[in-house]
Amino acid sequence: MTNFHVVQEANVVTVTLQDGSSYEALPVGSDPDKDLAVLRIDAPGVELTPVNLGDSSLLEVGRKVIAIGNPFGLDTTMTVGVVSALGREIESVNRRTIRDVIQTDAAINPGNSGGPLLNSLGQLVGVNTAIYSPSGASSGIGFAIPVNTVRRIVPELVTYGRVQTPILGITRLPQPDYYRELWGIEGVIVLDVVEGTDPERLGMRGLRRVQRGQIQLGESLWKSKVKRWLTKTTTQLLWNSINPVT
Repeated sequence: MTNFHVVQEANVVTVTLQDGSSYEALPVGSDPDKDLAVLRIDAPGVELTPVNLGDSSLLEVGRKVIAIGNPFGLDTTMTVGVVSALGREIESVNRRTIRDVIQTDAAINPGNSGGPLLNSLGQLVGVNTAIYSPSGASSGIGFAIPVNTVRRIVPELVTYGRVQTPILGITRLPQPDYYRELWGIEGVIVLDVVEGTDPERLGMRGLRRVQRGQIQLGESLWKSKVKRWLTKTTTQLLWNSINPVT
């Protein structure tokens, strides 16, 4: 696993193990929104030991962390620092916001991206991804994607090659405030329902015109809750029916 921006424009990716042996890596999946990518190597006869995963929700400001990487081509460099802040936001390579990022003062330089951020038990708590520095060198402000985000994203990358994004399956009416006031209703007025989606299968209907110019409203979507955990998506839709109006 590494950062997406590390392998984004690479024609060939080579993974070097601790014993010095190198293998060409093949892409498995990536998520530019979270700046994560998964690679695969074929290393028959080599015993690979995965890093132990920690729980980034247990991190506290001031706790010691260890960053490992290859800054400026210097292999397996280790630096030590503390958690400077939690819940930071940074921008991914495609300009999307990555939330709940870990800020650390452990020295992170170009070449550290994709490397592990460990706690004092040697458990992975983050993936080093960026620094804030006008000069491009470490200024004591580095950022890491929390391991709990990695736990959620990586299984989808391994299974599907990308993150499975939930689709609500409706189109809302433009200028909703105007029509909510006109018709005296609350919520999102459903203009159209995409065929084959859960709302359509459950009987939700969009805005439609009936005889003699009457307009029949579709449903008013009161609440939509989407909960994602690993590859499981749960969607709950609550709506109320609206009587026809002229």
